[in-house]
Amino acid sequence: MPVRPAATSAPGSTASLRTANQARVVNVLRGRAAELPADGTPVTQAELARLTGLAPATVSNIVRHLASAGLVDTEPGSGRRGTTVRLARSAGLVAGIDFGHRHVAVALGDLSGALVAEDRRRLHAEHAYDEGLEIADGMLTALLAEHGHGVPVRNIGLGLPAPISDDLVRSSAILPGWVGVNAREVTSGWFDRPVHTENDANLGALAEHRHGVARGHATSVFLKISSGVGAGLIVDNRLFRGADGTAGEIGHLTLDEQGPVCRCGSRGCLEAYASIGTVEAMLANQLPDAGIDRILAAARDGNVSAVRTLEDAGLHVGWGLAAVVNLLNPDLIVVGGEMARAGDLLLHSVRIGMRRHAVDAAASTPVVASELGERASLIGAVLLAADRTEIAVGP
Repeated sequence: MPVRPAATSAPGSTASLRTANQARVVNVLRGRAAELPADGTPVTQAELARLTGLAPATVSNIVRHLASAGLVDTEPGSGRRGTTVRLARSAGLVAGIDFGHRHVAVALGDLSGALVAEDRRRLHAEHAYDEGLEIADGMLTALLAEHGHGVPVRNIGLGLPAPISDDLVRSSAILPGWVGVNAREVTSGWFDRPVHTENDANLGALAEHRHGVARGHATSVFLKISSGVGAGLIVDNRLFRGADGTAGEIGHLTLDEQGPVCRCGSRGCLEAYASIGTVEAMLANQLPDAGIDRILAAARDGNVSAVRTLEDAGLHVGWGLAAVVNLLNPDLIVVGGEMARAGDLLLHSVRIGMRRHAVDAAASTPVVASELGERASLIGAVLLAADRTEIAVGP
């Protein structure tokens, strides 16, 4: 979201040029330049001059003006151009909320999208949307009390593990208590703030592209494997959502039309071979009542059933990814979600499965584990909220 001028000026006027230059500086501070650190680290005025193309004296005047308006904080360095600059906390905060099948995570962030504080709690799988929102609201209130210091939350980003079209949750497979809910309307009313909704895999893709292992890659795929299987697509440095916002539903790519029934109602979907629930069900006899953490531990200890199950899941994931790399030809594939904790116990067979089914030009596409882990979608929710927050820059 570009910086919004506080007042309009005639095009080409001195005031208009000054406001445009201020916006360039603020946008760089918000992380629009790929050369900047991704963790909210302050930058020097010299770096701002280089990245904006503005004269050092112009940058110095802009920084002084923004500081007087309470939009940036500065710290003295070696000389005037060595002064470091960052967006001020007093300019406002944003929040991110990430709902999963059995969890909710909440975070506060500044207007650059850097996280300030976060919390995560378990939910039962059949929770109703209002029950989940009540818990998230309490978590956000507690974070603000401890870390907000009276600064308002201006926007909220909300991630849900479901296809979202026109803000409606379209699938009951992962979050049955949310199906048919207009997530933006309900949550905006609940929190009395603007809320922006997005699929959790899309948010994971955004986070890895900005802050994680996909940083610097123009086209990448983030594959989230947890209770479901979904992908977020970054194309030419932008999140690709498709015509109705449901791009990336790789979990329902049919691998075998005579295969097991998927919870979407189709047969032989990738999700029916590779989700956490599938892996746990396949090992129900050998490892009764084992969750994914116990299964991963057993595999690392050499349990052949656990190892084979993860290998089989990985081969199917690679088969599905082959279709993606054949079509999209990304720079990189990032695997996240709870299953990514398996590391090469899963990823080695993913690479094998992809090489078997992808064309030669795409078969060598790197497949790596998420750098941000289970926090990727939460970080992406904070980034979404920050991106949608306008900063008014006065004359």
